Amino acid sequence: MPDLLSIESISELGWGVELFAVVMLTFIGRYLAMRALKVLGEQFEKTTNVWDDALFKAAQGPLSWFILILGLIWAVQISDGYLDMVLFSPTNLDIIRQLTFIVLTMVFLVRFITLAEARILDDLKSQTEDGQGRLDPTTLHALAKLTRLSVVISAVLVALPTLGIEITALLAFGGVGGIAVGFAAQDLLSNFFGGLMIYLDRPFAIGDWIRSPDREIEGTVESIGWRLTVVRTFDKRPLYVPNSVFAKLALENPSRMTNRRIYETIGIRYKDAAKMDQIVQDVHAMLRAHEEIDQDQTLIVNFNGYGKSSLDFFVYTFTKTTNWVKFHEIKQDVMLRIIRIVHEHQADFAFPTTTVDGIGQLIPASGFPEPDRSDHPK
Repeated sequence: MPDLLSIESISELGWGVELFAVVMLTFIGRYLAMRALKVLGEQFEKTTNVWDDALFKAAQGPLSWFILILGLIWAVQISDGYLDMVLFSPTNLDIIRQLTFIVLTMVFLVRFITLAEARILDDLKSQTEDGQGRLDPTTLHALAKLTRLSVVISAVLVALPTLGIEITALLAFGGVGGIAVGFAAQDLLSNFFGGLMIYLDRPFAIGDWIRSPDREIEGTVESIGWRLTVVRTFDKRPLYVPNSVFAKLALENPSRMTNRRIYETIGIRYKDAAKMDQIVQDVHAMLRAHEEIDQDQTLIVNFNGYGKSSLDFFVYTFTKTTNWVKFHEIKQDVMLRIIRIVHEHQADFAFPTTTVDGIGQLIPASGFPEPDRSDHPK
């Protein structure tokens, strides 16, 4: 059977029959390989392991092309026996075969890394947050990008000797030319290393709300690239920030706050001064009993000072939630409860007023005289 399928035995049947046989064997081999991968892939999809699913899906395309290109090279070898073309010499075909293997292996590894990244990211989204030590999407993207870059560089370095290019000579040229390239691409390199520092230091991650007191940068991080970070502002405009900028400014990450703070100053009328002590005590008791106030954080309610038109006390406390919408709902509830407490004590809130002393001495007891209207036109 092996002798029957050899090139020598097929060559006796004629050129056309040989090519037809090679094409048929190529497509049959491709069909069987794809069918086997599909069956195995369906079996491994039933497991919870993300690696086997990514492995079989990543292998489908490169394996299909590998079989087709090998069949094409086989057909070219048969044709070369009749046409005797220098282009299709055994040496050149061997180079093509090696390059095909290198390129398709690189494509397979890149696809495998990309598919595994997507599967792991889906698992991370379905999991609940359990602390800062877990693998977050930003770190996952960074590891995937670095791994893909390493695969591509390795494939290029392996392919160069196959093409007859010496790596040592290339590295020597790169040492001299790298200086010129470094000066020409200084901004590009600074942004690249800025992105690398973001991945390593992790001052923020995708989905975080960030803002800078030094620049007009505030919004939600949408993506972190090697050159740019995309921030979606709260008016839904995209803001493209070079990564090198983050190394030169102070950055605040409100998404990582543990609590949100309520800090308000409230003023009551001066004539309600005798009720201030009880109002402060009741507000403090209300906050202590509030189910949405974090009792482990600082909680202060104190008479704070004498205003121009009011006696002021301040409320300083923290909510359990960090959600922006829920925080304002809780703050509204707290402020409404304070209004009720003040009114329960027959007190009220102050507003700017002016008191004029001695005004009664300027007004006669009989009141002001009526104006003379005799000359008023009718």
